[in-house]
Amino acid sequence: MSPRSASVNEELRRRSRERLLEATVELVSERGFEATTLGDIADRAGAARGLVSYYFPGKRQLLQSAVHRLMHLTLEAALEREPRSADGRERLARAIDAVLGLARDRPRLMRTHMAGILANEGFIQCPEQQRLAELLRDTVAGYGSADVDTDYPLLRALLMGAVVAVLLPGAPMPGSRLRAELFQRYGLDWELGVPPDGGPPGGTFG
Repeated sequence: MSPRSASVNEELRRRSRERLLEATVELVSERGFEATTLGDIADRAGAARGLVSYYFPGKRQLLQSAVHRLMHLTLEAALEREPRSADGRERLARAIDAVLGLARDRPRLMRTHMAGILANEGFIQCPEQQRLAELLRDTVAGYGSADVDTDYPLLRALLMGAVVAVLLPGAPMPGSRLRAELFQRYGLDWELGVPPDGGPPGGTFG
């Protein structure tokens, strides 16, 4: 039996890594961060436990990569869904709605993710974070930014702030209000993206 080629080995490693990331999202969503062990993640992924340490230095780093992968896949799906649009304002609206939607649909996961970023490592420069950054930078450029290097970090900070506000224990802000504030800041019509039911908060939006 001939040995596997380098390209086959690389593909197997990529798949193993992705299974670990998917298992992390599933388990932390179900059980929370503290109740999820690296062994649990390896078992859910059907991987040898040593692979977790091979790919990731620790559980926090694994979680951050896993959530960034979920975010870039969610954002990519939102930007490319039918009917596809090349309009920069529509694409920015879709990006905002995709990120706010994750805070709404995955509160435990996103709260844990944000807590880790704020309290521990900051952004880990993993491939998943880099892919998310590329998508957001492209979205800012398509919107018409004349200074992407300034406007991309600002958008990222505003989205992070909105996610924290949605998830703030004991005093969460309504997602529709945060959406309205972001849309108004960027001059986006309420009907762009995926507007929530009931129209803009406070009546006419403009």
